[in-house]
Amino acid sequence: MVIVNIYLGNTSSCQSRLYTLPCFHNILRSFSLWSMKKVPELESALSRNRRWIVNNQIKNIILRLPSQVATVKYLQKKFKTLDLQGKAINWLKKYPCCFEVYFENNEHYCRLTKRMMSLVEEEESVKEMQESAYVERLVKLLMMSRNQRLNVVKLNELKRNFGFPDEYIIRILPKYPDMFQLVNYSGRKSSMEIELVSWKPELAVSAVEASAQKQGTEPCFSCCLPSTWVKSWEKFKEFNATPYISPYLDTKGLGEGSKEMEKRTIGVVHELLSLTLWKKMSIVKLGHFKREFSLPEKLNVLLLKHPGIFYVSNKYQIYTVLLREAYNGSELIEKDPLVVVKDKFGELMQEGLHEYNQRHRLMNLEKKKKRGMMPVRSEKSEDVRTEISQQDVIGDKLGGLFDPEERKRFYKVLFDDGAS
Repeated sequence: MVIVNIYLGNTSSCQSRLYTLPCFHNILRSFSLWSMKKVPELESALSRNRRWIVNNQIKNIILRLPSQVATVKYLQKKFKTLDLQGKAINWLKKYPCCFEVYFENNEHYCRLTKRMMSLVEEEESVKEMQESAYVERLVKLLMMSRNQRLNVVKLNELKRNFGFPDEYIIRILPKYPDMFQLVNYSGRKSSMEIELVSWKPELAVSAVEASAQKQGTEPCFSCCLPSTWVKSWEKFKEFNATPYISPYLDTKGLGEGSKEMEKRTIGVVHELLSLTLWKKMSIVKLGHFKREFSLPEKLNVLLLKHPGIFYVSNKYQIYTVLLREAYNGSELIEKDPLVVVKDKFGELMQEGLHEYNQRHRLMNLEKKKKRGMMPVRSEKSEDVRTEISQQDVIGDKLGGLFDPEERKRFYKVLFDDGAS
């Protein structure tokens, strides 16, 4: 693990000259965080969502229309906001299990298939059944925050991470006046906050504490590293030897930069990730809540000091933190009901894409037969071609992910769509 900042800390005169070099800012940025050994299974878990991001957006566009039918021409206009290239009709036909494209009155239309609508109904049913879970999560978030208040605008950035429905402000809050109230102490529209009305001691129990209660042990963190990581294990044991500090504990008695404060901060991040659907979150979004959750300025450095608890990845050149103990390989150990529905959506999409690829493969083979051009292609190479085709559909069509602006928009969709 390397930190470039150490070497640049006392070289202010050199820095001004170095910053004039081409692309130095990008180079510095890429080394400004520590590197962590890649775990292929967890990298796969981080990228899995993008299989259905775009189709989920198209699904929502269609559902918002009064007739729940969209002209392909209308969807074509929306492609720009989805960072998609090419013809909308070609994209939609790649997913016959999700979208039904038909021609009527000299125009192409698109609607969701019966199987897709069935999943939409299942998703809505799950959301209704999960209302108590949303309330509990929101209470926990408020209890961890300073002054038991959270800014509505900021919280909206994370609502899908926690599974909150889009209309949670008007759908949930009015039902629980004994728990929540909307306040605006400054009078600015952007300063609207959700405030906890009364403390709920029965909910002020972290995931770590709940697990310890079940096992009849003292609360402590779990380490999910191979036994060969000897030094990391030693550091973890040293860290874990000190008493666990609940994320629901008031920080007033803890000194800034102290070991106790570090213990509490790790507990806060652990609890926040435990409350999310996919047990992961972008460090950028976590950083938006530094003041509310009393997080340190260099949160990324702190998280990377604890590889046994967290896995930090820079996939898509945006840093994301994932809770290691929540995963077995690339799969979540415990899946929220909403995640189960989303997985079904991903499977349906992949089924349609596979069907599309197989159909076009057979069509191409038939054309080559007629031309007397029958290439010899092994089954293994065909699998590779199909895999690359699927990656191209998801990757290239999203635009240039290595372009900063394109990547920013793509990643916003990735995390904002985690649970909707």
